[in-house]
Amino acid sequence: MKFNKTLFLTFCMSFMISQAFAWGQIGHYLIGYMASIQMKNSSRKKVEKVLFPMSIGRSGIWMDEIKSDRSYDYVNSWHYLTSKDGEYDPEIQEKGGNAYEAINTLKAELKAGNLSPKEEGEKLKMLIHLVEDIHQPLHVGTGEDRGGNDIKLEFFWQQSNLHAVWDSGMIDRWDMSYTEIGNELMRRVNSDLINQYRNSTINDWLKEAVALRPMIYKLPESKKLSYNYGYENREIVEERLIAASIRLAQILDEIYS
Repeated sequence: MKFNKTLFLTFCMSFMISQAFAWGQIGHYLIGYMASIQMKNSSRKKVEKVLFPMSIGRSGIWMDEIKSDRSYDYVNSWHYLTSKDGEYDPEIQEKGGNAYEAINTLKAELKAGNLSPKEEGEKLKMLIHLVEDIHQPLHVGTGEDRGGNDIKLEFFWQQSNLHAVWDSGMIDRWDMSYTEIGNELMRRVNSDLINQYRNSTINDWLKEAVALRPMIYKLPESKKLSYNYGYENREIVEERLIAASIRLAQILDEIYS
């Protein structure tokens, strides 16, 4: 009986932790995997050396894992930001920082260099994670529902919330590995698409996220989501993953070329 209780508690903790991971582990692995394919060989080797023994894909979940370490509490608000209409307003952000400021700061620090191996490794893992995070549309929040976390609903007959559905719920339902999904999505990546996404700024990323809100928040009165919601939004999820991978590859190439 004691053994079963332990297993139950372990399962509950694992479930709660998984709900806190932006994009979920598969999503982060996937974006990093696709970015590594698109990067220049020279810059990829440099990035892999800094991150070793982690892969680029694996490093994307490190910033979620350190949530259990209180010494990193200062980065808790870096995972998201608030935008009312697609613009960045510093007056309505968390005092501890946000994804917009953190991405710009980390890029500048990594480009400047003069960091210890530990500092460079941690800042690089944070940058990778945050670029991935900000492409999950609900990480650009309205400031009213904690990025959809307060919208409780059922997803395939399980209690969940809107944020968790977009972080991992829909991707997990595909029942594919990150390499299987990545190889499928990479078939769509061509020079025109790369140029489209690279010719943008982080301010454009915010506008993209806000433009998707009508579809994301198009919920039935019952708040019970299943096949139809996943079908209607699959293209959006895939597009956001592709965009994140292209832009992450671009940023890492800029820093390490």
